[in-house]
Amino acid sequence: RQTTRSSSRGGDGVDVTSMSRFTFVDLAGSERMKKTGAEGERAREGIRINEGLLALGNVINALADEERLAKGEKIHVPYRQSKLTRLLQDALGGNS
Repeated sequence: RQTTRSSSRGGDGVDVTSMSRFTFVDLAGSERMKKTGAEGERAREGIRINEGLLALGNVINALADEERLAKGEKIHVPYRQSKLTRLLQDALGGNS
């Protein structure tokens, strides 16, 4: 995670500070275990990667549910499904 700040003077002479946060995440997916021949710890790691990517997809789908948003319904966004989605919660538009 990297945070950057920049300051400038606006047209009306007022100082303006902008802050941005960048979150870098390696989203490399796991291949099928049969194809890679992964066993043991490597196989468990692949399973966890796939679970995190599935949870990320669920969060994105919930955030993009235009039908429910148009109706004004409250939408549950499953940020707590994985460590990945918890880490990316701020970047995906969620607040605690």
